[in-house]
Amino acid sequence: MLGVIGGSGLYKLPGLKVIEEKEIDTPFGKPSSPLIIGEVKGKKIVFLARHGKKHSYPPHLVPYRANLWALREAGVNRVLGIFAVGGINKLLLPGDFVIIHDFMDFTKMRKSTFYEGIYSPDVEGEDKVAKLLNEKKVVHIDVSSPYCPEMRSILSEVLKEKGLRFHEKGVYACTEGPRFETPSEIKMLDRLGADVVGMTGYPEVVLARELTMCYAGLCVVANPAAGIAGYRLTSDEVISLMKEKEDQVRDILISFIEKLPEERGCECEKVLEGAEV
Repeated sequence: MLGVIGGSGLYKLPGLKVIEEKEIDTPFGKPSSPLIIGEVKGKKIVFLARHGKKHSYPPHLVPYRANLWALREAGVNRVLGIFAVGGINKLLLPGDFVIIHDFMDFTKMRKSTFYEGIYSPDVEGEDKVAKLLNEKKVVHIDVSSPYCPEMRSILSEVLKEKGLRFHEKGVYACTEGPRFETPSEIKMLDRLGADVVGMTGYPEVVLARELTMCYAGLCVVANPAAGIAGYRLTSDEVISLMKEKEDQVRDILISFIEKLPEERGCECEKVLEGAEV
């Protein structure tokens, strides 16, 4: 089953026929919003608002672990994260879509793993994830391909069919926030090879992977990053552009869900093989 995590400006899933709204407590706290369980084109999916229904969680305090664990408990094995980002690559224009293929982490104070050895909580279940946690194992997952190639390929196919301006690859630099970056920071990220910058792409992707979920990230370029824009950046600008893109995001999601096969055809579920110490 697919889970969709909406970012800034996306607090509900357009086109979703709601079946149930579910509150879940997890061993890692409460998620940032109730899970909205519904159907799109006859397929069951789950939606979660990353920042909460009323955008009450800043980027550095989003309960990322609780969010992913709640989706796991709901039966989700694939996650699509949607992000509003700043464009670093000069080829990117406001409104462009970017399918992320890699990331850089510049966060400072976030819990970025479920597996904390002797400090791991006891959890219910008998699968590999529960076994590793309950046995207090230390785990090092591979992130050579952090984003699911099957999901990325389907996103690319959908965006091509709809004739939307998009980029098949992109490196996402995640900063701590909640402030925007300085021009010098953006210049550094540019030189390091980042294409877009945001504040929520990490640790979401690695946490999904630790739970053997497939994960893909679809970005909407909201504005040029600091120093590139040539003007003062505002949150209003980000929210406004995401509102403008709402219909396109809905259409992309509906087509993506239609094309997504029932069975996974990737290697993402094998990520824990050989990862424990």
